[in-house]
Amino acid sequence: MLNQLLNRLQQDAANWDKFQHCFKEMDIPAKTLLLHEGEVSQNLYFIKKGCLRLWFNHDGKDITFQFFVEDEAVSSIESFLEQQPSLFSLESIEPSTVVVLGRDGFNQILEKYPDINAGFHEIVLRRLATYADHFISRIRNNPQKRYNELMQSHPHIIERVPEEYIASYLGIPVDTLSRIVEK
Repeated sequence: MLNQLLNRLQQDAANWDKFQHCFKEMDIPAKTLLLHEGEVSQNLYFIKKGCLRLWFNHDGKDITFQFFVEDEAVSSIESFLEQQPSLFSLESIEPSTVVVLGRDGFNQILEKYPDINAGFHEIVLRRLATYADHFISRIRNNPQKRYNELMQSHPHIIERVPEEYIASYLGIPVDTLSRIVEK
């Protein structure tokens, strides 16, 4: 995603100088909060290396809602686009390298290159589909089936993410996940 965006911008050498400063690369340690639940999101993050998660607090428990890895873009997209308080916190799970695009830069790019907007709409639509799949799975499927779906669709998550976050994502206690994994 980042490479596609940068390639598109760099095709217009005359304007690339105007936008190059909008992209800032950051190395962040594990367990770094990039956005706190309730804050208004001002940044879009492109993951070059690492793993991040979106989560929210429910009665003192953190509930992992989604994972993001290399070559994916992440933000509390609803907050970023609508400038309303975020429903989620965004945190690195492992040491990560991200490229940050602020909201002002994002808007300037879209103003100059409206065709790029289609790519961002695609990201939003994919996120909505992921939300729907996750929601339906939590209602329809038992913990074993939810784990099997995750293992089949995203085996890299199982390998990289601590069990406590996977259990939270699946909506089950860690000890239940441990029994499922042992089978």
